[in-house]
Amino acid sequence: MSLQLVWFVLIGLIAAIYAATDGYDLGVGVLYPFLARNDAERGVLRQTIGPVWDGNEVWLLVFGGALFGTFPVAYAVALSAFYLAIMLVLFGLILRAVSLEFRSHSSGALGLLWDTAFFVGSLLPALLFGVAVGDVVRGVKLGPSMAGQPGNYAGSFFSLLHPYALLVGVTGLTAFVLMGATWAAFKSDGELQARAARAASWAQALLVALFVLTTVYTALDSSAKAQLSDGLGRAAGWVALAVLVAGLAYGRWAMLAKNDGRAFLGAMVTVLGLVAVGGAGLYPNLTRALTTPGSVAVTTHNASASHLTLTVMLVFALVALPVVIAYQVYVHRLFSGRVRSEDVEY
Repeated sequence: MSLQLVWFVLIGLIAAIYAATDGYDLGVGVLYPFLARNDAERGVLRQTIGPVWDGNEVWLLVFGGALFGTFPVAYAVALSAFYLAIMLVLFGLILRAVSLEFRSHSSGALGLLWDTAFFVGSLLPALLFGVAVGDVVRGVKLGPSMAGQPGNYAGSFFSLLHPYALLVGVTGLTAFVLMGATWAAFKSDGELQARAARAASWAQALLVALFVLTTVYTALDSSAKAQLSDGLGRAAGWVALAVLVAGLAYGRWAMLAKNDGRAFLGAMVTVLGLVAVGGAGLYPNLTRALTTPGSVAVTTHNASASHLTLTVMLVFALVALPVVIAYQVYVHRLFSGRVRSEDVEY
């Protein structure tokens, strides 16, 4: 197994962990104005993610640092292609962080302003992450190859808003909403818990419908259909699909059994399966290139750092990643249990 493949899997794992952790607190933010009926319930929703949201976002930094260190060409292409989108994501994350800190000290019109900021700051990243994945899968416009290396991005921000990418974005958003709803049901009680459980059931049904629609669109789109043939042509693709189906089935069983904790676990496995399905079909590409004369895709081979760099970073990752995971497990155990209105600090 080459170091490039090892790092492709590791970066995919980091992306999956980020999606499965920050995904649920982004989902809570998207559902925030629809689940909560009063200030007490809004405070409970904020408190469910208050102790953990910033730790979850560490995985986004880890993903960016790992991509920069191991596949610097892919990092450069991503920055040039998704620059405005990345700025919007960062704006959303900053807006969400500020609103979480200031909302508990505000009321009236100012409180409504921070509530809106929390919703918008959660919606933007949750949607744009999926749109970016859709563009990576379908391909972006790259200039002519230079000595076998991928060219610079040759499109615009609006060329990234292709219907296929938007559909993938909505599918990803729905997956985050499913996670957010199951987390809110797991961490709250009373009427708020009941509403969150119903939202989770509807979100899962919608996610299945969108996944089927996205699969059909992928098969019909000349630029994206390689995702299916490459993914289902490998054992890893079928394993990833099995993980996805298992997560959906387990989550539905848990919802019917009214077991909120297991429903949340099912949602997490579902998101991990979605990321795995995308990665299995994408390899060895990191970003596909639209079929323009002279352009080449960004792959694990033409975007890779040196063998020494990959080796040193792998040693560091094998030491650091288990520590970060252990810390997050500890924090979640420390703040386990349902949140009640008298516990609200955020």
